[in-house]
Amino acid sequence: MKYLQIRGERKKIPGFPHHKEFVYRTYRFFEVKSLFNFLTIDGYFQIPKKIYHDRKNDCVVPRLLLIDPTSACNLNCTGCWAADYKKNSHLSYEKLDEILTDAQRIGVLTIIMSGGEPLMRKKDILKLAAKHTKLTFGLFTNGTLIDEEFVKEMVKLGNLNVFVSIEGYREETDMRRGEGTFDKVMQAMDLLKKHDIGFGFSACYHSRNYKTVADDGFLDFLREKGAWFGWMFNYLPIGCNSDISLCCSPEQREYVKKNVEIYQKKNNYAIIDFANTGHKAIGCVAAGSDFAHINANGDMEPCAFCHYSDSNVNDMTLVEALRSPFFKNFREHKPFSDNSLRPCPLMDVPDGIVSVTKTPGVRSTHLNNPESGIQLAEKTRQLSEKWKPVADRLYNEMPRSEKRRFAFIKSLYRVSGLIKKD
Repeated sequence: MKYLQIRGERKKIPGFPHHKEFVYRTYRFFEVKSLFNFLTIDGYFQIPKKIYHDRKNDCVVPRLLLIDPTSACNLNCTGCWAADYKKNSHLSYEKLDEILTDAQRIGVLTIIMSGGEPLMRKKDILKLAAKHTKLTFGLFTNGTLIDEEFVKEMVKLGNLNVFVSIEGYREETDMRRGEGTFDKVMQAMDLLKKHDIGFGFSACYHSRNYKTVADDGFLDFLREKGAWFGWMFNYLPIGCNSDISLCCSPEQREYVKKNVEIYQKKNNYAIIDFANTGHKAIGCVAAGSDFAHINANGDMEPCAFCHYSDSNVNDMTLVEALRSPFFKNFREHKPFSDNSLRPCPLMDVPDGIVSVTKTPGVRSTHLNNPESGIQLAEKTRQLSEKWKPVADRLYNEMPRSEKRRFAFIKSLYRVSGLIKKD
């Protein structure tokens, strides 16, 4: 039996595909110290199985497949790219069922749903999780549609979890998400904790809330509310009308990085900070290396933030979409920087997004407000240039063990074909 220490309590972890087992794997990922640990994160023989599935299907199979079942949402958050999408885009139940069937067959372990607000499709999601019992499901949700009935269904299923979005305390959360949202999120967390769901929190940090979300007191507060782990995303100015003033300065980003790392180590608490944990993986994990994203219109995108595509699952199978020339070219450009603290082609190496979006057939998936790779790079170039010297200093200060870890994992991914660039 596997165990995790959660808020001082030793919790039993059921076997895969239980939602708590996904949390357990997340903790293990951040504790990798040896080749054996790395090769067995997803269970014994998973790496050979992955290589087998990749070769058999002639594509790179992501560990986590992100899917937006709908672009609809019951909130209208400031700075959210969902406003650039058509509000009536959705994947049919039949198409979702087909994607999940194919995903399980080719070796995908985890399905994560976002949107829009995925719980606008609550009944369909419950039905899909009940049918596909060999997959783990997680939902990025604003939390306002979580009620007692839904949580009880989660307990029955076992393989369904939620990651509840929060921007800070009441003032910060309601500022972006609307008045009264914070109170509804608190009610949702109380319900999840009451039923012993190993849920996570999801926080977008930006220039107005970065100190709050990286503060020990706030993270202690979320742990006390019942969050077993957390996802943290730096605000990205995606979309033509995005508010660039919300982007963190290099000093603000460094503040979050350092505070979160200290907190994780001190409290043995897993937090996935996408902007600042490139040294824990291979830098960028998009385009199938670990993640791939299908939006509500069916477009296959490298990740949830990279809104470009050359393939659509409404016109082809999942495997055919994963064979995308865009994905292949994207992986051949990785890692986008030798400094693992500059992993992202959108924010850290904008010439990277310009290069990969030149792949023939690639288009912007912002249907209402399309934005080229060149246009996005023009917005983020100044930020990336300011971050580079800070990232270089932080990389030079990084313990040799972390640098070796990055080099080791990068070499493993290269051998397995997940990245090509030397």
